[in-house]
Amino acid sequence: MQAIMEPIFHVVYLTTVISLGIIMIRKSKDNQYFKMFGFMSLILGLGDSFHLIPRIYALLTTGLENNAAALGFGKLVTSITMTIFYLILYKIWKMRFDIKNSKLLDITMYLLSAIRIILCLFPQNDWFVNNPPLSWGIYRNIPFAIMGIIMIYLLYSYGAKNNDKDYKNLGIAVFLSFAFYAPVVLWASENFFVGMLMIPKTLAYVWVVLIGYKEFKKAIK
Repeated sequence: MQAIMEPIFHVVYLTTVISLGIIMIRKSKDNQYFKMFGFMSLILGLGDSFHLIPRIYALLTTGLENNAAALGFGKLVTSITMTIFYLILYKIWKMRFDIKNSKLLDITMYLLSAIRIILCLFPQNDWFVNNPPLSWGIYRNIPFAIMGIIMIYLLYSYGAKNNDKDYKNLGIAVFLSFAFYAPVVLWASENFFVGMLMIPKTLAYVWVVLIGYKEFKKAIK
């Protein structure tokens, strides 16, 4: 069942976020706010495709354990592109609320991103083998989690303060993505069903894209 349903889910997900990203980029004209939403969606889809396409291939052929190197490389790429995803989301938040004096926050976000990416590149991660060390999975996700906490606070608090339901929902979506992702990092290697939390985590990211696309559709009418 997994070999059938999971590839279908991944194809629908990748097709959706990449298509919506291209539409927003192409049709937003000179509107940089919606272009950023489009680029964010495209980065999400293209980055995840490095992991999900090899995963689809593995499920349909020789199995996940026999494709460890390809899957590991995909996870590495996805880890980096997800970091960029949050930097773009941070930029979108700044544009939406016209945030100007945020030098300390800018430095914090970019520093956390740099630390996260550098940690991802350490050979101790053992990306290309089955069952890589849990310790490095935790290390590289600490700065990522801090970025997530910052974004949850910024999105939800500014949404509430400005009576902006979409941004409150963005905060909730980001919170859910991390809430589903944390158990996967800690226990997915021990329990198959914990790994299935990646499905609602992925749907939370689709919700982020759909919030931006809904706002985009209203704006171009």
